[in-house]
This record gives sequence, structure tokens and C-alpha cells, in this order.
Amino acid sequence: MADYRALYQEVILDHNKKPRNYGTLEHASHHAVGHNPLCGDHITVALNLNLDPECVECIDGIAFQGESCAICKASASMMTVAVKGRTRTDVETLIQEFLAMATGKLDLDTPNHIGRLAVFAGVRDLPTRVKCAILPWHTLHAAFNSVASASTEAAEDPMHAPIGNA
Repeated sequence: MADYRALYQEVILDHNKKPRNYGTLEHASHHAVGHNPLCGDHITVALNLNLDPECVECIDGIAFQGESCAICKASASMMTVAVKGRTRTDVETLIQEFLAMATGKLDLDTPNHIGRLAVFAGVRDLPTRVKCAILPWHTLHAAFNSVASASTEAAEDPMHAPIGNA
């Protein structure tokens, strides 16, 4: 367990210090703004979908930016790496699995697509940090569905109004 927590901390610190795909994306086809008032996280996710018949609706490019805590920034960074090049269908599946994992509803011993994102499994034991970890994923989901914003408060609270089964 100590090794797992050490890996979690190492990954969070690395992605917070050197976030991947951080910045703007010129001419993004989809974008959304996410806000977590509890922590103060505020991020924007922008992406381009490739409409090439070879890879229907694959994410060609993705970027995020904003002000957020280390967990949110690391989650957004790892999310962008995990979804780049994948189809919309694969990404929607990964969104559902990540949300289920972060909220303790996914058994990691069953087949899934989580991969390296499993370092965030322990966030389920830190209820005040769950929203930080899942905000980028809700923001990505909003962007895919042409919804301008996502929030972790009130009716839009992902802990009380989940997307799909997560």
C-alpha cells in the first residue's frame, strides 16, 4: 500500500510540475470550461476531432489550461495523454470508467481501459479531492457534447448527478 501511495504522489507531482498538453489549441472544434468552486479549480479543455474516415471522430489534438490544484492538473494532463488519438466512443468509455474508479464504483480487477490512470484509484478515499480529479473528465464530456461548461456544484455536482453510470 505504501508503494501505491508513493507512486500516486510521484505521478501527481510530475504531471503537476510538467503537465502534458498544457496550453491553447488553435481552431479547436470542441471546447468547454470546468469549474470546481469548492477547490477553486477552473480549467478549459479544447480538442479537435479528426473526421477522416480512417479514424472516425478520433481526437487529433487536445489541450487544457487554467488554474487548478495539483490533483486536477495531474488528472487533466494524464487525461489528455490517455485520450489523444482515440475515437470518441473509446473516450466516452474511458470517461465513464475513470468516473466510476474515482468514486469507488469500478472494480479494477475486472476488465477495463484504465491502464496508468489507475494511480488515481486512491482518490476515492479522499472525498474532498474526488471532485478535483474528475473535473477534467466532466469538462471533456461537456466539450464532446457541445456544452459550454461543467461544474461540481449543485445540480451539476458529479458526486450527486453522475454522467451515465458513474
